[in-house]
Amino acid sequence: MRSRRQEPDVALRIDIITLFPEIFFGPLASSITGRAMRENKVEIRAVDLRDFTHDRRKTVDDRPFGGGPGMLMKVEPLFEAVSSLKQDGTKVILTGPAGGRFTQKTAHALSGERHLIFICGHYEGVDQRVRDLLVDMELSIGDYILTNGNLAAMVMVDAIVRLLPGVLGDDESAVQESFENGLLEYPQYTQPVEFHGMRVPDVLLSGNHARIGQWRRAESTNTTLLVRPDLINDKN
Repeated sequence: MRSRRQEPDVALRIDIITLFPEIFFGPLASSITGRAMRENKVEIRAVDLRDFTHDRRKTVDDRPFGGGPGMLMKVEPLFEAVSSLKQDGTKVILTGPAGGRFTQKTAHALSGERHLIFICGHYEGVDQRVRDLLVDMELSIGDYILTNGNLAAMVMVDAIVRLLPGVLGDDESAVQESFENGLLEYPQYTQPVEFHGMRVPDVLLSGNHARIGQWRRAESTNTTLLVRPDLINDKN
């Protein structure tokens, strides 16, 4: 991932504060996000939280006051890390199960920002003063518990970066995907026309774009009703 010292002219800068910076290099340096970084459309940097500690053991966690299981991430190193990275207009995001649901609408909104800082939650969570002093929004990718917030941050960053102008090559690709219009995507086919007795629907071979559009809208609606009826209910 690119060092901040180079300061390329990019549409979006993303800093990810984490205890495990090394795990971000493979996933985010590959595929679409990797190409976006190489083409200077986005700058992504994984920032080691332990660099902002001042004791020999590089302590980032401690036991919660009042008792309870596990450890909490301390406020001081997180405050110092965010303060060193924050700029005018920066939006600070905490990954955690108590956050609001990350959706395609959220991804679109965040893709319009200039600078994002992700704080990857760990252990039993963070000192509440992190939320009160630093965080603009807390986001969750689903109703389940992960070992930490690193994978959640990767998912969100991937979803955000692919929406930046020019990243997908054909910007129309992002418009016709699942969730963009509140529905799942319609079935798609390519060569061969027939395989194991299963044939591509005739309408897709007709060349009639109006009929193809009608078929695709109907299939999107039917698929959504069958697999994710909650999406239909959310629109009503």
